[in-house]
Amino acid sequence: MDQSSAVLYTLLLCIPFSLSIFLLLRATSRRHRRLPPGNLGLPFIGETLQLISAYKTENPEPFIDDRVSKYGTVFTTHLFGEPTVFSADPDTNRFILQNEGRLFESSYPGSISNLLGRHSLLLMRGNLHKRMHSLTMSFANSAIIRDHLLVDVDRLVRLNMDAWTGRVILMEEAKKITFQLTVKQLMSFDPCEWTENLMKEYMLVIEGFFCIPLPIFSTTYRRAIQARRKVAEALSLVVVERRRGSERKKDMLAALMDEEGGGGGFSDEEIVDFMLALLVAGYETTSTIMTLAVKFLTETPRALAQLKEEHNGIRARKGETEALQWEDYKSMPFTQCVVNETLRVTNIISGVFRRAMTDVKIKDGYTIPKGWKVFASLRAVHMNHDYFKDARTFNPWRLQSSSETSSSMNMFTPFGGGPRRCPGAELARVELSVFLHRLVTQFSWEPAEQDKLVFFPTTRTQKRYPIIVQRL
Repeated sequence: MDQSSAVLYTLLLCIPFSLSIFLLLRATSRRHRRLPPGNLGLPFIGETLQLISAYKTENPEPFIDDRVSKYGTVFTTHLFGEPTVFSADPDTNRFILQNEGRLFESSYPGSISNLLGRHSLLLMRGNLHKRMHSLTMSFANSAIIRDHLLVDVDRLVRLNMDAWTGRVILMEEAKKITFQLTVKQLMSFDPCEWTENLMKEYMLVIEGFFCIPLPIFSTTYRRAIQARRKVAEALSLVVVERRRGSERKKDMLAALMDEEGGGGGFSDEEIVDFMLALLVAGYETTSTIMTLAVKFLTETPRALAQLKEEHNGIRARKGETEALQWEDYKSMPFTQCVVNETLRVTNIISGVFRRAMTDVKIKDGYTIPKGWKVFASLRAVHMNHDYFKDARTFNPWRLQSSSETSSSMNMFTPFGGGPRRCPGAELARVELSVFLHRLVTQFSWEPAEQDKLVFFPTTRTQKRYPIIVQRL
């Protein structure tokens, strides 16, 4: 027997043995604990391919719907190499989110962990996470936005829109805006060649988030790792220069270095990882919501007409070039309905990954075993007709109805919840509101071509939503 035949023969012997061990472990686990019902799928792969296939379409719901109809709102599956309890139940999701640090800890796929860095806010745990989260919230609260950030938001939105003419790829333009806003908030840089180069590298990092985390298997992941290194080097230089300088600035980097303000004591590596993760939060998600809000409004003329009426009323009270003030933002009630409904329908954050720190009892007497992954699906709740009537239809008026508001808002968690609720939620709403104000009062537009939603690796439109704009 030659060497290649021997290897093949050995593999053929190993596969049944491995499968037997897999099935034995599954059976043993179920005997000792009452796991939620479900299917672990194939050895090693589980149901990951089915999940990815579903999310590459315009309608990923059947992956969840089929399993919920068969097993209930909490079921067992196997995703990204690990057995996972999948929750489409609002009460279970709330329990998972509220028990962060006690029963569950943050845990994401290796591709995301490696690219964000071990000191990112998404992956931090314990007291360090509490400290960083509190610091971030204190720098993006209503008072800070009102007194310092709103003027930059309005200025940078207008600066970018001034160059719009003819055919515009809306998602690309929205990404420019949100990246510039985030860099300004973090490091006080205005748009320049340095920020443009940083954004190009950063886009490559984002593309690697849902790849196999092995450079040898994925060209995209290999490029992402290389780009991540360049971004980290660029941010490290900024940190070093700031430490050497004496100028005091009012940005997130200054807060991280300010001993008296609750920051300070962080290493350069911790600060770089932290800022790199905040760029994800401020750049990718908000720009997508901007784009999709315009898409849904374009497809819902009555909503667009009401939004224009609201913003033309604001514009009538002030000059065209006059900056928006906090009272203008607070006088946009229908805009907030549009923002909320866009968040609900698109579900930019589909859900959150956690890991059980101990055996955890959940509703119906099920147990999540220690060490197992948990996925609390926010999307599954937002798209459930039992909680939101005609849930898969864009309807910005739904939360204006007093009969729906209280019960629906309890189910509405686009920014997560518990100790890890997105600290930039209010800032994201402000950016979206200012963007819509400037768009509807300065332009008319129409789609340049048909485009559709896709949800993998992230929520976006397939063609980045090209539109033809005409200045009013």
